[in-house]
Amino acid sequence: MTDTSFLHEAIDLAKDNLAAKGRPFGAVVVRDGAIIARGVNRMDADKDPTAHAELLALRAAGAATGSTRLDGCTVYASGQPCPMCLAAMRLAGVTRVVFAYSNENGAPYGLSTAQVAQDLSAPLSQQSWAEITHLPPEDSNDPVIYKTWAEQRGGKA
Repeated sequence: MTDTSFLHEAIDLAKDNLAAKGRPFGAVVVRDGAIIARGVNRMDADKDPTAHAELLALRAAGAATGSTRLDGCTVYASGQPCPMCLAAMRLAGVTRVVFAYSNENGAPYGLSTAQVAQDLSAPLSQQSWAEITHLPPEDSNDPVIYKTWAEQRGGKA
């Protein structure tokens, strides 16, 4: 299959979700030329602000592979992924992202996350969308919980 065919799969998922009264977003995760997971936006259905198509596809891919690492995978999304989804893809090791409709395409319909991306790119001290406070614990210079985690993994990060 080609990028175009995988992207059409994501768009078809978005169309099906729209027909089911969901938001118009779908995503597929591909590894080695095969779809390993699919997802549609379920924010409204699940009352979950994180239930984006890309995140649900990543969760399904993790379950399918038995790993939180998705190195070598490509995510095909019907719409431009938001900062939360892009961050999750990066943390999972996704290698490529291909999307159909841009933030500019979605903006007239209230479906752009461009402003969110811009807001989040500012240093925490300059963000105005929420009060963000850093209160370091007493052991912040030598965090016990992080050291314990590394030790449980054989000293590996």
